[in-house]
Amino acid sequence: MTYEPVYTRTPRNAFVPSPVFVGIVAIFAVSGVLTWTRYGNVGFDVFLFVISGWLISLCLHEYAHAVAAYFSGDLTVAERGYLRLNPLKYTHPLLSIVLPVIVVILGGIGLPGGAVWVDHRYITSKVKDSLISAAGPLTNIVLAVVAAVPFLFGLGPEVVDTGARLVIYTAHPEFWQALSVVAFLQITASVLNLLPIPGLDGGSILRPWLSPAYRRAWDMFAPFGFLLLFVALWQTDLGGYFSELVVWLAEHLGLDRYLIADGFELMRFWSD
Repeated sequence: MTYEPVYTRTPRNAFVPSPVFVGIVAIFAVSGVLTWTRYGNVGFDVFLFVISGWLISLCLHEYAHAVAAYFSGDLTVAERGYLRLNPLKYTHPLLSIVLPVIVVILGGIGLPGGAVWVDHRYITSKVKDSLISAAGPLTNIVLAVVAAVPFLFGLGPEVVDTGARLVIYTAHPEFWQALSVVAFLQITASVLNLLPIPGLDGGSILRPWLSPAYRRAWDMFAPFGFLLLFVALWQTDLGGYFSELVVWLAEHLGLDRYLIADGFELMRFWSD
């Protein structure tokens, strides 16, 4: 018995951004202005700017998966609301949103968050299947470059390490620290999502090309891939190597490691 895909009607508002996403974008814009002008508690402004920016990137990451799946033949992603950029639609809110945000706050790493469920019965090409998985990390790479553009073109602050302390020559140091963190998180997310680990996008890029036997073993390991990566980053030397890699990439995008560190410190306003 063979499965015949059933035609799925695309809802009229399938591509209309959800109010939740619009609200997050509004918070990002307003907190950016507040950080620039140093209005109120600047640490809290930076916190809102970084977290809302990270949530936007989570939405765009999963949206990229959904759009790639939609144009590859899986119209069911429209019915599930994946094309509306609503973070609440991307699987479990706790694991998809809350946990990644907590890791950003405590660990300063952009861990993979949400997940779009793709009906692979509609995907008839290995290349399309891999491209669907690659669309998310590629989005993070684009966002990292976009956030780093002011630094690449010398529009950011001049940072001088005098040995005794760090001197930042700019009228808006908090804003540049916050933007550095936003860019840095996108770099970490890009690297992590491209690792060839079952359960992550990098592993899903390889999966279509495996033999059926290897694919079955891969799928059995996939639910634990994220957990093992999480433990490895915090409990082994892998975390140190990973940090050095992302800092190296950040510096090649014009970012300053001390500016990033100060941004994370400022974001944790409750520790003052």
